[in-house]
Amino acid sequence: MVQVAAGNRVERTYGNWRKPVSPGIGRLGLLGTGILMLGLVTIALSAMISLWAAVIAAVVLAVVMLPLVVQDRHGRTALQAATARIAWWRGRSQGWHLYRSGPLGITARGSHRLPGLMAASRLVEAQDSYGRPFAMIMIPSTGHYTAVFECAADGAALVDQDQIDTWVAYWGQWLASLSFEPSLVAASVTIETAPDLGHRLQREVGNNVDPNAPELARQALDEIARTYPAGSAQVSTRVAVTYAAAPRPGAKRRTMEEMAREIGTRIPGLTANLAMTGAGTARPMNAAELAKAVRVAYDPDAQSLLETLGDDDISWDKAGPVATQEYWDRYVHDSGVSVTWGMSEAPRGEVLSSVMTGLVSPHRDIARKRVTLLYRPYDPGAAAKIVERDRKDARFRISGAQTAARDAVAVAAADQSAREEAKGAGLVRFAMLVTATVRSVEELPLATAAIDTLAPPARVQLRRMYGSQASAFAAALPLGIVLPDHLQVPAMVREAM
Repeated sequence: MVQVAAGNRVERTYGNWRKPVSPGIGRLGLLGTGILMLGLVTIALSAMISLWAAVIAAVVLAVVMLPLVVQDRHGRTALQAATARIAWWRGRSQGWHLYRSGPLGITARGSHRLPGLMAASRLVEAQDSYGRPFAMIMIPSTGHYTAVFECAADGAALVDQDQIDTWVAYWGQWLASLSFEPSLVAASVTIETAPDLGHRLQREVGNNVDPNAPELARQALDEIARTYPAGSAQVSTRVAVTYAAAPRPGAKRRTMEEMAREIGTRIPGLTANLAMTGAGTARPMNAAELAKAVRVAYDPDAQSLLETLGDDDISWDKAGPVATQEYWDRYVHDSGVSVTWGMSEAPRGEVLSSVMTGLVSPHRDIARKRVTLLYRPYDPGAAAKIVERDRKDARFRISGAQTAARDAVAVAAADQSAREEAKGAGLVRFAMLVTATVRSVEELPLATAAIDTLAPPARVQLRRMYGSQASAFAAALPLGIVLPDHLQVPAMVREAM
């Protein structure tokens, strides 16, 4: 955090985000550097036998290294791009891009279960320590349990900058406290903007109007309920926390009842601390509310019907879409068409606390917009090792004769991160997904142009999640999907690359 003078007031800026890198030569990571060293040794040994053998070994090494060296502006190598394309072709040939449910589908008992990563998920309802019901999502493949909070965010309009800075400080403390939550593996914040149809306001007014009230007052209330929502937007803020059933790798998984008791005891503390971050009153969502939110995400046209139904429950088996079809660059689901982007680079340098305002605000060219920040905290022991290793890796890159200015800045940032961690700061991995949903394919160019316009002021680089639109769409929902745990590439290989 840095303070800069703005007139007579000191305005705080924020930054020093570090993207994890592995030690290596140039753009090569640890794995690429190892392949290069092994290839050079092979060429040297081949030259002792035959010149032609050395030439052939050099050509083979060049062919192998070229996909690892060539990168696009988002830092993605040609090998990663080719792997994604091959995986897409393989999945499409086997029909994995299609989903059909209901009476004519292939899901169990004609239900409308969620597709893809959430197909095997279960939803149960338990009670926290205050006796409040909360929904708990279980994903059997990873052994993760997720609780979701609905927040009544205050917003920054007509709020003093000092109060906003205080909220940001408390939000940083809340994220740092996640490192001390036993068994917590991830958290996410989802800000969704959608058109306000006015059904909730009309229902609230209708339930509280006194039948003996004057006719003029009743007419005024009716007119307000009918005209006030016109052209307005509904902004929803949801926070999801995900716990692992196994306290540590290799340990025995706890049962659903044990996880319900543990999460129920932690919800009051988490929601109470959220109130100091500007999130307003935070409360756990029950099963019916969460199922409705997911149903509307996949079927935007169902919003009017579900708001009219009021408190009628929707089971988890009915929360999914009837039909979806994934394309290379978009995702078609029931009455909506969506495109999801992922953050490829965090803002460089320092930013103000309002840097994300435009990106999360409603936009007239996007029917529904969802901005999700994904967090995975490190425990304090691992954080200390990581920042020290990052310092060594950053210094390794400036050990040569020629040092780029960016590498020198990276060393200073790594040193600052190490000092802050030593003083008690937390270390959190984070990512961001942005989903834009429209009613038809013809509206996609306007929505895409809107996101391309909103990203630069937010100081983030976004890239469309080509070939994985369905998974990215589900991960942007507050469902507790931890994407790295669903990848088939070993974690050790991912870190080395």
